[in-house]
Amino acid sequence: MPESAPVLRWAVAGLGTAGCMMLPAILRHPHARLTAAADADAGAVASFARDFPAETYSSVEALCASPRVDAIYIATPTQYHTEHVLLALEHGKHVVIEKPMALSLDDADRMIRAAEAHGRQLVVGHSHSFEPPIAQSGALGRVRMLHNWCFTDWLYRPRNAEELDTRLGGGVTFRQGSHQFDILRFIGGGLLRSVRAMTGRGDAQRPTEDAHVVYMEFEDGTPASAVYSGADHFHTTELAFGIGEQGQRVDPTAYGRARQTLQKVGSRDAELGLKRAVRYGGNRAPRPAGPAPHPSFFGLTLVSCEKGDIRQSAHGVYVYGGDERREVPLSTGDTGRDAVVRELYDAVVKARVPAHGGRWGKANLEVCLAVLASAQERREVLLSHQTATPLLS
Repeated sequence: MPESAPVLRWAVAGLGTAGCMMLPAILRHPHARLTAAADADAGAVASFARDFPAETYSSVEALCASPRVDAIYIATPTQYHTEHVLLALEHGKHVVIEKPMALSLDDADRMIRAAEAHGRQLVVGHSHSFEPPIAQSGALGRVRMLHNWCFTDWLYRPRNAEELDTRLGGGVTFRQGSHQFDILRFIGGGLLRSVRAMTGRGDAQRPTEDAHVVYMEFEDGTPASAVYSGADHFHTTELAFGIGEQGQRVDPTAYGRARQTLQKVGSRDAELGLKRAVRYGGNRAPRPAGPAPHPSFFGLTLVSCEKGDIRQSAHGVYVYGGDERREVPLSTGDTGRDAVVRELYDAVVKARVPAHGGRWGKANLEVCLAVLASAQERREVLLSHQTATPLLS
């Protein structure tokens, strides 16, 4: 009788929106077990303890010391990523770190070196290049140009202070550009040469980047563009079959709802109350459940190749070939977050090099930092830490 597959025991550090959204993928993996969580919010920890037979902690340091944890998904605020990743690695844990992985390239290097020194796996995500439609982009030969445009209500969703402070990893370039640049690099081969960008700040009450326009050039000359606005006016869901970032249907009548909600609550304390409501146990928190009915859409992605064009459809991807447009349907039973859990498991158990490892995450961080520098200095910024897209089996 063959031996059963090894089990990887998971913990979640940070029970905010990102932590809540990763839980279903951990629970779905046949060889993953959810054994612990940590958060400074006592209410979120108490709710988690009621729902799962798992250990709970008020600090990441205490969580890292648990002998019942093999891997930790770190979804704490960006300014704590380096400290928490190093703690986890020093305690012998494998790590998935949320994007962006750090605030500086030096800190990214510290994480990478620590993972290598301790013989542990480091995966950076969730980012949208994990999503199934992105992996379909090579069907029409070499990529000739590619674009992503994403217009949302990001700036006016309830925000903690650090999410509105660029120095702490806030603003759309760090938090949403991380997805865009990851998608475009993944499709285009990974090796960007340079970026030229401008960013925008349109609301003095929300003092961080709410928009950017980025021109990117790959080493082979392939051009790419990334456009983002989080101002809650036009939404690219109108061009994406009414499907949102998590594969959910978006109500087309809810124009300006995020802005209007913040105007109604009227105070910073009330906004923080809305933010707490999307943490674990809150009345608006994502619940552990099955996949959404549609593949997720991070805006509109259009890829032009030697033999035609590709863009996402409501159920997969449209391939615009030489003689016809055809749709390639994709299963909605597999999500990007499922791919995150699978990628770490396969790295740990099957010794597969993770596609979204530390150096890949560092390369995406380099693009974020270069966009901000380019906008401030109004010049092209050359890149020097890019890595090629891994070949996926």
